[in-house]
Amino acid sequence: MLTQQQIEDGLRALGVMSGMMLEVHSSLSSFGPVEGGAETVIRALKKCCGPEGSIFMPALRLGREQQLTEGDRALGITTKIPILPQDCERSAMGLIADTFRRQPDTWVGTGVFRIAGWGLHGKEAVEDGLEYPLRHGGKGLLLGVDIYKLTSMHYVEEDLPEEIRHIFAPSEEARALYPAEKWFIEGGKPPVKPWYTVQRLAMKQGKIKTGEIGACKAMFFDLWDVVGLYQQLLRQCPYQLYGLQPWEKVKEPDCC
Repeated sequence: MLTQQQIEDGLRALGVMSGMMLEVHSSLSSFGPVEGGAETVIRALKKCCGPEGSIFMPALRLGREQQLTEGDRALGITTKIPILPQDCERSAMGLIADTFRRQPDTWVGTGVFRIAGWGLHGKEAVEDGLEYPLRHGGKGLLLGVDIYKLTSMHYVEEDLPEEIRHIFAPSEEARALYPAEKWFIEGGKPPVKPWYTVQRLAMKQGKIKTGEIGACKAMFFDLWDVVGLYQQLLRQCPYQLYGLQPWEKVKEPDCC
């Protein structure tokens, strides 16, 4: 059984310190057995950040991705996820995030893509989601998950060209079958997973520190170092990043 003290020691070894703002994404099962479960992990995070720190976690009202039918595929649907009620107990965000969201000292935003926050600047989650930690020196902490759980990456996708956005846009027929108030659907996928390119490049540049807490593989970094790198690539070579053009037309990042 992994104890709270062992989790605290692991977090501090990664670089988590009192007064920090953290965007946390996690998988409880990645730790192996934890004494006290999700609440123990949350207590360890709060202890390490202290009263002057802040913690932000996803509180998205999204369920588990559903299996596609032949009819879905015929409509070009590649992703189908149910939107959950406002007061849902469990979501696809994981047990740690769901437990954190329901705690009495946590602030929770509204809408489907809401964020939960705790601590000195936790209330900012209600007004601006992850804008505050992203723009004010926040850190990213991925516990047993990879960059595809890092919600703040979406905050720079206004730089994504419309031609690439169109790849994900569902058809009118698909949207009629799965209305936006009940379903999150996508109508296509790029040939490559672009965020993994960002993750590899950030690691090569030394922007991400890795470690282990029990069986959990963890990543720790300055949020803007990684999210800003994504924004830079979106502005300089979005079609190459998304696998729509060959890298020969631009200077290829060292990681590719």
